[in-house]
Amino acid sequence: MDLISAMRSFVRVYESGSFSVAAKHLAMGQPAVSKSIAQLEEKLGMRLFLRSTRGLTPTDAARTFYEHAVRTLDEAELALKAVRGEPATLTGRLRVSGTITFMRQHIIPQLPRFLDAHPGLDIDLLLDDGNVGLIEEGAEVALRMGKLPSSNLVARRIGQCRRVAVATPDYFARRGMPLQPEDLMDHPAIVLSRGEGGEQFGFVKNGATRDIVLRPKLRVSALEGVRSAVLAGLGVAVTSEWIFTDELDDGRVREALADWSLPRLDLWAVLPGGRHAGPKARAFIAFVEEELSRTRYAVGVPPQSQAGV
Repeated sequence: MDLISAMRSFVRVYESGSFSVAAKHLAMGQPAVSKSIAQLEEKLGMRLFLRSTRGLTPTDAARTFYEHAVRTLDEAELALKAVRGEPATLTGRLRVSGTITFMRQHIIPQLPRFLDAHPGLDIDLLLDDGNVGLIEEGAEVALRMGKLPSSNLVARRIGQCRRVAVATPDYFARRGMPLQPEDLMDHPAIVLSRGEGGEQFGFVKNGATRDIVLRPKLRVSALEGVRSAVLAGLGVAVTSEWIFTDELDDGRVREALADWSLPRLDLWAVLPGGRHAGPKARAFIAFVEEELSRTRYAVGVPPQSQAGV
């Protein structure tokens, strides 16, 4: 048995919870993956997964072995390069999950610098506005926004932004500028129907909170749709500043209630299954953090320095 190959199979099965999904990402047949895990269990003298009609459940031994297997595979890759006299550059493929609009606006335009620094690295971007892709698609790192569900994921906060109430100048000229949070309830609202969207918001000013419920004129399941609807002048949206950075800066979109605040939205770098970041994931996370450090979205930037207001 090739122990390194068996460990690779184990890690994929552990992270995906499926022999078939692991086989797909390893470009192997499912019987070969199952056999590899069975041989590994025989060598270890213990069960790694409990099989049932509901799927695979890792045993306590699997959870312990996983952490060591990930580190061993990363070290083995570095050791092979050192023995061959190869530079410690990043090679292979990195799978990254993220939301469509944030990645399109803030990450993809900067990727040439990252790939120029690591010419041997290929990237698979798994873009979706839902929290999919990390385990199901075999992603090694994900950029997620807002509150994270309770899980065995490892997360590090690397950015943050404000939530803002926005519309076009033409819209506000027609319908009037909201002066108090409750004024928003008289405006047609564009609402994100999943994730960090919703209709209820608590605005804060000088320690006082005003809770409001928007009246949705349009519900959209993706941020790209919220963005398009606002730019089309269909109404007001309470959304993340991420998706209107350029428009807020050049005046195509205006912020209402700028003297009120909403809870900020955090950006997290997330790793699957309690996994420690490997060299490729660490390099990508550091790259994103460095890019954000030069913007108003860096962690710790005070609110008054943001949004250009």
